[in-house]
Amino acid sequence: MIKSPICEMLGIPYPVFQGGMAWIADGSLAAAVSNGGGLGIIAAGNAPGEYVRQQIRIAKSRTTKPIGVNIMLLSPYADAVAQVVIEENIAVVTTGAGNPSKYIKDWNHAGIKVIPVVASVAMAKLMTRLGAAAVIAEGGESGGHVGELTTMVLVPQICDATTLPVLAAGGIADGRGVAAAFMLGACGVQMGTRFLSAKECAIHPAYKQKILQATDLCTMVTGKRLGHPVRSLRTPFSRAYAKAEFGGMPDAQLEDFAKGALRLAVLEGDNEKGCFLSGQIAAMVKKEQPAAEIIKEIMEETEPILKRAPQWIN
Repeated sequence: MIKSPICEMLGIPYPVFQGGMAWIADGSLAAAVSNGGGLGIIAAGNAPGEYVRQQIRIAKSRTTKPIGVNIMLLSPYADAVAQVVIEENIAVVTTGAGNPSKYIKDWNHAGIKVIPVVASVAMAKLMTRLGAAAVIAEGGESGGHVGELTTMVLVPQICDATTLPVLAAGGIADGRGVAAAFMLGACGVQMGTRFLSAKECAIHPAYKQKILQATDLCTMVTGKRLGHPVRSLRTPFSRAYAKAEFGGMPDAQLEDFAKGALRLAVLEGDNEKGCFLSGQIAAMVKKEQPAAEIIKEIMEETEPILKRAPQWIN
């Protein structure tokens, strides 16, 4: 069985995090992943603090294992959620879409392990200096907010730049991806899109079906003009947004264009107005199955691949 520093740090059997997907990663999914041996993570997204508190309590009612909360730092509720995770004694906080510097001292004082998502060497070095417990190096293959570098390029550079444990994210769907992440120097992985197919993932059936029917060229990135690129499935909404983005629509109007689009996808499966976030690995997701089964299957695939590696050297 594969054990890594991240397992020892957090007391989890498998070095697998479930990504913090806004309006998707709720308390039920997080509990299922944690019960399956990984780290389940509740996504705060743009939700108010009390919603996040409710989801934390749902998760804690279903598991005694560690759980995490992902805080999207662009959210207007980020300050409130930053306090909620302290009050609710959360084990791990991951962060995205911004710099968590102003919160790290308080989180560390509360005994929370801070594990930011980073998309550059500079941010990894800063997080190391400020007392993060680990970092997640997320390549642009992932769904949602993305950076410029790919996982293959980013992970080894982050590993060289920090003494902290590094998890790899973006483009990882099976044992081959996990083994590749270990070869690049990571000691664990974070997967988001892969868990969209989990039975405990409560997205609209139309959303789940889109993931299960996805092809290799099914995603696109929009939002670069505003400085917040997002990867999602190619849909009427994403195509319309891209047309508006490159057609000269004013920034404020473009911001309004996307408001509520993710919730429409998650809750209603709205194909015309919904934004269906997805990473590039969607085409590799073939079936719906319990979260625990996903984790077990992937880790069982990983171990023999890693054992074969020395045989390739003459």
